[in-house]
Amino acid sequence: MAASGEKRAAARYGRTADARADRKLKIIGAALGVVMLGVTGWFGFSYVSGQKVTGELIKFKVVSDTSAEVHLEVRKDAGTPGVCTVFAQAEDGSEVGWKDLRFDEHQGRVDKVGTIRTTQRATAVELIGCKPASGG
Repeated sequence: MAASGEKRAAARYGRTADARADRKLKIIGAALGVVMLGVTGWFGFSYVSGQKVTGELIKFKVVSDTSAEVHLEVRKDAGTPGVCTVFAQAEDGSEVGWKDLRFDEHQGRVDKVGTIRTTQRATAVELIGCKPASGG
């Protein structure tokens, strides 16, 4: 009986303040969700499109107690020189060497093998990142 009384009251007097507030909150929430989605998409696109030089560590090989060989694949804009930073770690996790490998080739995809000199035997090599080379 109470439910039918509420329906008659809503029909006679219109929506309650709570119903209007719920509708406003739903609209505001949807609008904020769309704005947040747009901002996230914009930041993601600008980050990805701003990366002109990217690299991938294909493999590494410990050659001796004082050096390691790295094989990198770099993708960049043709004609843009790039530089990738790699570092070597010892078994205890300490850094034992690092090197900036420069890519001046005019191709968009470059495979390069480089040698890192180390202060002690390396057990891991990691690619820190790649970027366009300055003074190119």
